Amino acid sequence: MSDPIKVEEVDTVAPPPRARVEDAAEGSPPAREPARERDYLAGFLAQKPASDGAPHEPGGALYEGVIDALKDIFDPEIPVNIYDLGLIYGVEVTDAGHAVVTMTLTTPHCPVAESMPGEVEMRVAAVPGIAFADVNLVWDPPWDPQKMSDDAKLELGML
Repeated sequence: MSDPIKVEEVDTVAPPPRARVEDAAEGSPPAREPARERDYLAGFLAQKPASDGAPHEPGGALYEGVIDALKDIFDPEIPVNIYDLGLIYGVEVTDAGHAVVTMTLTTPHCPVAESMPGEVEMRVAAVPGIAFADVNLVWDPPWDPQKMSDDAKLELGML
């Protein structure tokens, strides 16, 4: 048999001590809030990832940033990201930071057919250096399991 639980009843709990100005360390500078820029997103669109070649071309940091963003989006029915699943047919990034993603879905009747393109657009547009993103949803050629990467096939037990 286990020991009974001991219960201690109290009427009140003393409040914690409040910080006072007099308690501050002597000689410490007064705390000041940093000046906030008028538009705190001012530099966001101007950010460019560091790269050796053209950032908007395959292998460039901006292009790879878009690919990484796409690899963070998972199909809700299949535990594989949409890039490795083969749903992304093309990615184009211009010097001006305009990204165009051409994609499909596993089927036109996919339950996320209305929300997935919007999520892709939002995630790609959030990549530093991307000014805006467009998503083209296409059905030709239709998706088939052969479009999956080897990693996706391995994850799903198809290899």
